[in-house]
Amino acid sequence: MRSIILLHGAIGAADQLDSLSIELTNAGFKTYALNFSGHGKLPFQNQFGIEQFANELKTFIEKNNLVKPDIFGYSMGGYVSLYSASLNQDLVGNIITLGTKFEWSPEIAMKETKMLDTKTIQEKVPKFAEALQKRHGENWQLLLQSTASMMVDLGANNLLNKNTYAKIKNKVMLGLADNDSMVSIEETDNAASKIVGSKRYTLESTKHPIETVDTGVLSKIINDFVGAD
Repeated sequence: MRSIILLHGAIGAADQLDSLSIELTNAGFKTYALNFSGHGKLPFQNQFGIEQFANELKTFIEKNNLVKPDIFGYSMGGYVSLYSASLNQDLVGNIITLGTKFEWSPEIAMKETKMLDTKTIQEKVPKFAEALQKRHGENWQLLLQSTASMMVDLGANNLLNKNTYAKIKNKVMLGLADNDSMVSIEETDNAASKIVGSKRYTLESTKHPIETVDTGVLSKIINDFVGAD
């Protein structure tokens, strides 16, 4: 039985992947999911960001005695999985991403962080603020602020670059929703071109939010890709 770890996106949590987890379990996978620190009511650690989350993934794999588990990473989770593979290609097996943003610059970071302003969210989309508080607890505003700082750091130093891409030897498939307004086909294809042997897939009639994904379709894509070993 193959093991697969599901990684959530920024300001998200593992529970958003429950439906996909059920689909993959029914397809024969031993399925795991974890919350990164600061998410899903888990306490914050001294560090917050991609490097910290990569360490947490490594610890999770070792604690569960997993040997090269496959990884599905949504959005930031995909970034973490690829960065982890660049550090140690023997840590994980096949990698499937969806909606991962690969292109970062100071200008892009500034644009993205504007959508994480807690005051604006509370005033203009209070239901979203309520959902964030329910998912992450009283520290939801700190999570948004920390995520904004992480994006600024990525804008100044994109950890996924030609040097790190060249170190990834895992079998990789990068995914994109056809109506994703955050991630472009161009940046996804550019990343795919730098990872040897990688492929790209597209989810039709889907937007960036994980809630818009048909998990039955996604599960089949993952199963077909992994089964092609």
